[in-house]
Amino acid sequence: MKPLVIALSGINATDNPGPGVAIARSLKESGRPVRIIGLGYDANDPGHYLKSWIDQSYLLPYPSKGWKVVSERLQTIRQETGFEFLLPNLDVELPLYIKYANELKIMGIRCLLPTQEQFDLRSKANLAVLTDAIGCQYPKTECAYSIDELYKIIPEKIDFPAVVKGNYYKAYKVYNHSSAVEKATEIAAEWGFPLVIQKYIEGPEINLIGLGDGQGELCGCVCIKKQTKTDLGKVWTAVTIRDEQLIELAKSFCKTTKWRGPFELEAMRHQQQIYLIEINPRFPAWVYFATAVGVNLPDRMLDFILTGDCNRDLSYPVSKHLIRFTQECVGDWDLFHDLITLGQQGAS
Repeated sequence: MKPLVIALSGINATDNPGPGVAIARSLKESGRPVRIIGLGYDANDPGHYLKSWIDQSYLLPYPSKGWKVVSERLQTIRQETGFEFLLPNLDVELPLYIKYANELKIMGIRCLLPTQEQFDLRSKANLAVLTDAIGCQYPKTECAYSIDELYKIIPEKIDFPAVVKGNYYKAYKVYNHSSAVEKATEIAAEWGFPLVIQKYIEGPEINLIGLGDGQGELCGCVCIKKQTKTDLGKVWTAVTIRDEQLIELAKSFCKTTKWRGPFELEAMRHQQQIYLIEINPRFPAWVYFATAVGVNLPDRMLDFILTGDCNRDLSYPVSKHLIRFTQECVGDWDLFHDLITLGQQGAS
C-alpha cells in the first residue's frame, strides 16, 4: 500500500518542546503506512535528526515573511516529496494557514484547521468571554501593552503572586515587581506585546487533550494531572485521571464554538471548581502520552481529514504515568550541513 505523505511542523523537541515529534511518533505507530516530512525553522531542531519518526525534513521561512514566501516554499517541498497533508502545530503559524486555507486547498494540500473566528475566541485576550459561554471560572486577567502598563496592573488590579504570559508562548509565576519586569521584558523581546497578566490560582493543574469535529462534537480526549513541570511550565511527569467536570467542559467548548481540529484545555482545580487558564488551538507536546494509553488522536485526525469521520470513543485508562527524560542523538555532521546550505536533508 502506498504510504500517506504527511508534512508537519513543531519539530523543536527541546526543553520547550513543540508537538511535531510526538505527532510523528503517533502516526508512525498507528499501523497505517505513512511517510513523515518534518518542517522546521531551525537547523538545530531535534526532529530533523530523529529518523525513527521523521523520514525527511526541510527548513521553512518564518510565518512573518508572509504568505507568498511561505507558499512558494511549501510548493517546492510538495513537488519534491509529494506530501498531501499538512499538520501545522505551532500557534504562531496558524493565523497564516487559516487565512489562506482556500489557497492550500487549491494547491492540493489537505488540513484540519479551525476558522479565524474560532481561533480568536480562545485567544488569551478573549477567553473571559468564552469561559462565561461554556460555563466555567476564569482567573482575573489583564493585558499590558508596555512595561509601564505592567506597573499599573500589578498589584493595583492583580495581586502577587501573578502569572506573566506571552500572547503565544511562555508563562512565568512572579512574586514581585522585579521578577515581573524581568520576565515581561524577556517575553516581549522574543514575542512582542501584548503581555497577559493573570491572577495565580492555587491548586493542581489539570489538562485535557481533545479533537473537535467542527459540528459541535468531541471526538476523543484524555485528561491528565501534572505532577512536576519544567521552569517553563511544561509537563515533566503526569498521570491520567478521569475528571468528568473537565470532560463536560470540553464537550461544552466543542458545542459552543463548533471547534474543528485538535485542542488542549489547561486548567487549575481550586476549591472544587475548575479555572480555565488557556485553550491551545493544537495538540500539546504531550500528545504521545494519549497515544501510548490507547487514544491515538493524531491518527483520528488523519481519519477525519480522509473520511470526514473518526473513532469517537471517549474512554481511556486512568492512573497511567508519564515520565519524560532527556536523551542524546548522535549523527553525521553532513545532515546539519545540508540543512544550513540546502534547507533540507534526507532527500531520497
